[in-house]
Amino acid sequence: MTLVELLVAATMSVILVGAACAMLISAVRDQPALSRKSQNVTTARWQLERIVRELRNGVEVRSGASGSEVSILANVRRISCGGAVPTSPSVQPILCRITYRCSGSACTRTEAAPNGTGATAPVVALSGVDNPTRVFCFVPSAEADPVSCGPVKAATKPTYVGVNLEVPNPSGPGLLTISDGATLRTATLAG
Repeated sequence: MTLVELLVAATMSVILVGAACAMLISAVRDQPALSRKSQNVTTARWQLERIVRELRNGVEVRSGASGSEVSILANVRRISCGGAVPTSPSVQPILCRITYRCSGSACTRTEAAPNGTGATAPVVALSGVDNPTRVFCFVPSAEADPVSCGPVKAATKPTYVGVNLEVPNPSGPGLLTISDGATLRTATLAG
């Protein structure tokens, strides 16, 4: 081998090692943002699943529902509304009023008897929400197309409740949107 060949080979090796190091450093720098994004999505999905599970057990949306609040009558497996979870699976579910209210960057959950008495203290059910006035949507809605999810149509009982969570995107501008919804257990579908 000549000296020129060795210099060319050494230069190429330095360039390849430098490129590999730059890629490794970039990956290490991006990992915390990717971890935060993954954590935000996982937490939002978990919170969304809990709400939707309760909606699926719902039999009626109470009046006063809006984009920031929904109150449903739902079957829950409890000894009493707001009480402890029964230890025996043979205990029949009871009907309770579950209310979600969103303001600021959090949504709270309360549980009460069907007539609204004996409500539990509000417990934070969702946090980090960037759309507190547009979390819930309903069908039939007040939109031009009543089967599209939107604000509650006057003088109707919604049969479907949608939930849209917008959480911060730690890796850049914009928001991450996670959506789901459920048709109430007692809904009658026409068509």
